[in-house]
Amino acid sequence: LDAVVIGKVTDDKLLRVMDQGEVCAEIPAYYLVLGGGAPVYERERKRPDWLDELHQIDLDELPEPDDYHDVLEKLIASPNIASRREVYRQYDHMVQINTHIEPGSDAAVIVIKDTCKAIAMSTDCNSRYCYLNPYEGAKAAIAESARNIVCSGGKPVAVTNCLNFGNPYKPQVYWTFSEVIRGMRDACTVLKTPVTGGNVSFYNENPQGAIYPTPVIGMLGIIDDYHKSVTQYFKSAGDTIILLGVGATGIGGSEYLRIMHGLIAGDVPTVDLEKELELHQVMYELMDQGLVQSAHDCSEGGLAIALVESCFTPDQTFGIKASFEIRGRSSTALFGESPGRIVISVRTSDLPQVIQRINHIQHLYTIIGQVTENTTLSINNLIRSDARKLRELWESTLQF
Repeated sequence: LDAVVIGKVTDDKLLRVMDQGEVCAEIPAYYLVLGGGAPVYERERKRPDWLDELHQIDLDELPEPDDYHDVLEKLIASPNIASRREVYRQYDHMVQINTHIEPGSDAAVIVIKDTCKAIAMSTDCNSRYCYLNPYEGAKAAIAESARNIVCSGGKPVAVTNCLNFGNPYKPQVYWTFSEVIRGMRDACTVLKTPVTGGNVSFYNENPQGAIYPTPVIGMLGIIDDYHKSVTQYFKSAGDTIILLGVGATGIGGSEYLRIMHGLIAGDVPTVDLEKELELHQVMYELMDQGLVQSAHDCSEGGLAIALVESCFTPDQTFGIKASFEIRGRSSTALFGESPGRIVISVRTSDLPQVIQRINHIQHLYTIIGQVTENTTLSINNLIRSDARKLRELWESTLQF
């Protein structure tokens, strides 16, 4: 790449622009710093009144599904969950033949040529969450993107963003924007992922109103040895499936609630950032020892969708036999989208060592089943399906 020296750092606290040795502009740097001497505009902010109404809807009053298998089919075919391969295959996703893990897994991985290092990249945002609770929604976007990097074997290091909102002169929109920024700041501070750049797009409205607040987060991670990277799909029949983290606690803002009940309501799950860091540490230890066969975070669609998506390998379709205790509503356990959870598979022979390492960090986990050679997908006594049919729905939704 071409490069040229354009200046140097000085100790006189002045920003000085030169042209052919002549000073063209000179100003104290202090007056260019937000929070310092630069002017800061404080626009009017107002929390939307309708948030209270949406939060107060008692979601536990909603009826449970008559057929959980039917729910699973509807969710796997949702454009928010279905395969995006028909989109990303139109672009160059094999970057100079260095792409090690293609898009479609939790994070794409690109090898740095002539080294063992690689970079992992993920983009995430749940605009429904940010609509219902912009602070927690922004935290969730940061946390999910970081979790996806960790699932690939990487360590999150930096964030970029594309922040999309309505008219900032409207107090409700500006309040939402400020809450999103606050959530991003708090999450990035704890996860130690500085925001290196990004853009803001305002005035995204039509006569019916503004778009949902949509802070799209792009997370970058570093993998020291790409040979230890991990994909989201199961590898071998007989492997044990483990859920790292606790069960879902609600369905507020979930894809299940939108698809099955036509509602975008309730409050969204709270992100415990310290627990997220603990989850990262568990994954680092297990992956460093080569104990993880696959890793997939629970997000849109909840645990049931994470299990189904893990069955879809590039070469074949696995099944699962899963059985675990359900406390509370079955719809919440299967389709709730609480953060801080990763589904991993491990060789059954490695299970004692895996459990020992998880217990060492004192992180909660649940052994939920096994990978099967046949394509039957069985979850408790609630779902029994053919994973091949689910894969057809997953792959055919976005066809052009």
